[in-house]
Amino acid sequence: MLPLRHARRWKIASLILLLLVLLAAMLPLVWLFPNKVKALSWFTHADKWLHGVTFVVLAVWFAGQYRSRSYWRIGVGLMLFGLLIELCQLMVSYRMADWIDIGANTVGIIVGLTVAMAGVGGWSLRVEDWYTARSTGTGID
Repeated sequence: MLPLRHARRWKIASLILLLLVLLAAMLPLVWLFPNKVKALSWFTHADKWLHGVTFVVLAVWFAGQYRSRSYWRIGVGLMLFGLLIELCQLMVSYRMADWIDIGANTVGIIVGLTVAMAGVGGWSLRVEDWYTARSTGTGID
């Protein structure tokens, strides 16, 4: 982990984020999108895009708190998390597990970690520095 001043808070926020993603993946679609067929019918493979974008966000989130040499661990951990989601969906009758979802998750992880390697990684350290400078009035704007 990066030398974050509020590492415990970042870890708690990360756990909450993962739980929210798991919860959203397990809720019946009717609860999340009452008019899913009408609202998303114009958007081909909306579910796969949602998986991909979710895992881009997760990869960038975790890359913000860890050094680049740990990105492979982030990738493996998120792959396992994606598999956990699909296994949980397999166990309920109102959701459907899909191998293509795992593929979309993987593409999202790769894109997210690529974005992180391009310079976004470590963003939480920059956020802490900005917040500290702002709250103490030292002037990083």
